[in-house]
Amino acid sequence: MGRISAARHWPLGAAIAGLLLSACTQAPDMSGIAAERERSVKRYDISQAIAGNGQVIVVGTQSGVALLSRDQGATWQRQPLGQTSLVDIAVCADKTFVAIDHYHKVWSADAEGKNWQSVQLEQPRTPLAVTCSPQGGWWVAGTNAVIAGSADKGKTWQVTDLGEDTQITALQFVDAKRVVAVGEFGLTVMSDDGGANWKKGPKIPGDFYPYAALFRDAREGWVSGIAGQMLHTRDGGQTWHKQVNATQAALNRLFVHDGVPYGAGNGGIVARLDGDSWRNVPYPDPLPMFLGGGASLPGQAAVVIGGPGGLLRAVGTATNK
Repeated sequence: MGRISAARHWPLGAAIAGLLLSACTQAPDMSGIAAERERSVKRYDISQAIAGNGQVIVVGTQSGVALLSRDQGATWQRQPLGQTSLVDIAVCADKTFVAIDHYHKVWSADAEGKNWQSVQLEQPRTPLAVTCSPQGGWWVAGTNAVIAGSADKGKTWQVTDLGEDTQITALQFVDAKRVVAVGEFGLTVMSDDGGANWKKGPKIPGDFYPYAALFRDAREGWVSGIAGQMLHTRDGGQTWHKQVNATQAALNRLFVHDGVPYGAGNGGIVARLDGDSWRNVPYPDPLPMFLGGGASLPGQAAVVIGGPGGLLRAVGTATNK
């Protein structure tokens, strides 16, 4: 006789039972995926910059979209821009928006945060900061200590190359004439003629690397840095003095809310200047992740913050004082 085959033959009853069990198994629950598709803010969105003009709030993300809210952050709309990574946003005097794209572009939108358009940006090669002049000009700063300004919506640019292998990380028009830029290794650069000419100022001590800067006027300002460092000047950047940062968190963005300087930082921290110290603004259920943006919600005791993982929310700022 031939050898019996090693293959197993399942009994007919077992096969039928398997079919019955299979028929009773529930289909996978796809409701979570469907709900995620319906959300305006996705889990993969990383908010990198936030700006508001009193009517709408615009959020720049790393994921190729701008997020827009017309109801103080209660709901959001997605505006796809293609392959973009918006790293900074500013509001101009006419309430229009201007933003810089990591991929060598400058984007602009109308006062409703709509009708986005882009222009190519040759210099600086990697843009890191953008602002508007009171006259409506666009100004961009970034790598290799380059500052570029355009008075015609990006058709032509006036480029200033300071000749240093240094990143400029923050740029602000304090008034129509005074412009301040700060950067790597404590670099400070000033203009007193609206950006036509620039001169280097005294360096911020300790090879300071500024994450953000905020000037209240031509004389008083703040810079935030690594490991929660906060410095303050009362003489237009001629001298700088340490301030206490009780949060101990690095503040990635500085902005004004109700006339008071605020910061959005690492570890989900929202900080507020209280006297000469930066203190935590407590809020429910903070998430321990970095905040890439923050902005005031005018007329409300609240600010809006954003970060990775689709984090975008309003935080109350009311105190019991």
